[in-house]
Amino acid sequence: MLAEARARTAALQGRMAELGIPVAVFTDEASIAYLAGFWGYLGVEFGRPTMLVVRADADPVVITPMMESEMVGAMTWVTDIRVWEDTGQRSWARVLGETLGDVAEPWVELGQIPAIVRAFFDERFVGVRLHDIGPVLGAQRTIKSPLEIEVMQQAGAVAGAMMAAAHGSLREGAQEWESALAVIDAGTRKAAGFLAAQGWERFVSPMIHNLQILQSGRDTSMVHRRASVKVYERGDPVYFCFCNMAQFKQYKLGFDRMFFIGEISDEAARVQEAALAAQAAAVAAIRPGIQAQDIAAAADEVYRARGYSTGYRTGRSIGVSYLEAPELKAGDETVLQPGMTFAVDGGISVDGVTAGRIGDSVVVTEDGCAYLTDYPREILMAG
Repeated sequence: MLAEARARTAALQGRMAELGIPVAVFTDEASIAYLAGFWGYLGVEFGRPTMLVVRADADPVVITPMMESEMVGAMTWVTDIRVWEDTGQRSWARVLGETLGDVAEPWVELGQIPAIVRAFFDERFVGVRLHDIGPVLGAQRTIKSPLEIEVMQQAGAVAGAMMAAAHGSLREGAQEWESALAVIDAGTRKAAGFLAAQGWERFVSPMIHNLQILQSGRDTSMVHRRASVKVYERGDPVYFCFCNMAQFKQYKLGFDRMFFIGEISDEAARVQEAALAAQAAAVAAIRPGIQAQDIAAAADEVYRARGYSTGYRTGRSIGVSYLEAPELKAGDETVLQPGMTFAVDGGISVDGVTAGRIGDSVVVTEDGCAYLTDYPREILMAG
């Protein structure tokens, strides 16, 4: 992983030289993990930014809080690690300023830069336009390497264990939060089986975390409600979304399923069958040379034929970020290529009544696509 991260950085530096970009500052955790191979655990939420400064013609520099510097140094291939302290003269702003030197027009991740770091640039570079390095790195991240796809396949196996546990937790009288705990336990155990307690992997936590997206009963149409103390009842639809939980070694997948406890109404069956058919049409349309928007059009045709409409995009590119480019939606003319990875959804909401949901992650192959996630794609009964 570290050798690949180093090669990615070299490729970026070459592209920066071609574009005349002297220096770029990365502040997004996903970008830093992609290029430098590490991630911190403090987070800027605590007012402690970590940054990666990449020059087109020099070795990169990591700027990190002193309390994380030992761990960062052991995780990354970058050798120039500059630390800052919460008190005294070695503030992160001073270290960043010294590292940048007399650069005239800095490049930053405009879409992800934390407010406190943006304030630093606004004060130091008054009247200077900040350029966005995001699309440059984003274009590089579009095509996944064989190693990345292997890691995403492992993430898919973790997600499959999570979904099986979710399915097994469903019964009349159980509560939503109990399902969330079952998901966390099964996913963590599966992830742990892929890791070794040595080398770079000793810093990778197998722990599945974040609040489980889960809705049941009439709330199923709410899309992003979290697991609560609601008790499952017979006939309840139950929706699990793992889009903020199905991840491994920083790679994030999309993965959704609907279940029905004991029985399913005719209306709920019609809605779910339409969602299943729309997703199947989208997946069948994926192949190199087709535009991203054409995948969405394939799904939309099914919705219209079944008498439904949807405001959802059909899918999104996935990788070290939850959302990458391109997206499977109207207006996105990106041409698909082998190695691109997507979350592909089927989704319908009937507000206050029910919903239809399914989601999988796929990788574009030379002649179509292959699933990264796997669980039956049909009406799923439970309990």
